[in-house]
Amino acid sequence: MRAILMTAAGDPNVLQLVDVQEPTIQSPTEMLVRLKAAGINPIDTKLRSRGTFQPDRLPSILGCDGAGIVEAIGADVTKFKVGDEIYFCNGGLGLHQGNYAELTTIDEKFAAHKPKSLSFEEAAAAPLVLITAWEALYDRSNLQSSTSCNVLIHAGAGGVGHVAIQLAKLRGANVCTTVGSEAKGRFARDLGADLAIAYKQTDFVQAAIAWTNGEGVDIAFDTVGGKLIEQTFPAVKVYGDLVTILEPPTDISWKVARTRNLRFSFELMLTPMLLGNTALQILQAKILSECAILFDTGKLKIHVSDVFPLADVAKAHQLLETGSMTGKIAIAI
Repeated sequence: MRAILMTAAGDPNVLQLVDVQEPTIQSPTEMLVRLKAAGINPIDTKLRSRGTFQPDRLPSILGCDGAGIVEAIGADVTKFKVGDEIYFCNGGLGLHQGNYAELTTIDEKFAAHKPKSLSFEEAAAAPLVLITAWEALYDRSNLQSSTSCNVLIHAGAGGVGHVAIQLAKLRGANVCTTVGSEAKGRFARDLGADLAIAYKQTDFVQAAIAWTNGEGVDIAFDTVGGKLIEQTFPAVKVYGDLVTILEPPTDISWKVARTRNLRFSFELMLTPMLLGNTALQILQAKILSECAILFDTGKLKIHVSDVFPLADVAKAHQLLETGSMTGKIAIAI
């Protein structure tokens, strides 16, 4: 089969299209999947540039997100049948084959039926950002159905951010978000954001404080990292929540967060895969199943701004690393 191999850590040129041996079903609950599309995520570019979680196992096939058609099933598979369309976040970390390929295998427990209303490219772009936003808002921050909860989402036009806006609105929250341009502001408002803050021209802390009548937001969701984590502390109300998907800088000052008695949480949806925690991986597949219903009932959207052929994965990485994306990038296989 054709696949994109990461031959070493480095720039996008280390990603090479080659012919490799096809994967085979190894357990009774595994399925062989004909991949139709793969998603591109920042974790892919980070692993490509610095090395996978198993650097001694190069070359490796990256790509956590995938969507395709079940081609064969193990003897104990009951959830799916040959011909079913599925989507999932599985592999691509150096531990299990990723999805920059024509075929892969996956345990049925970790997959969900693809939303009927989405193309394969849209479905493949969705899993990682869906699970990240869902866990950050619904689990870490415990966002319940409420019309009085105020949520700040950084980078609302980005991959995780544009999904987070919608999930927060589905729970009845009021949402403000930071954006880098007026076009991205319109995009965020079209998704349901009540306030789009152009952070390059406006102090987002002052804007969030004014928007909440001086109190600060109940929940802040950081998808950017760096010093922005510390800068966000005063925008969160006393006893509020801040959750980030990035590792805080070592020189961060926690004084404001401690004074305001903030609850600080990390969100890393890759944890179940990294730790081999089957129970948590099953829960994430259930999130995808619930999101499929939301997609097919018109309550949730995924925005794919660019689609590249498999041979141009390196170009997709280059585009993502510009840092100016709206929505997601997908690979058509």
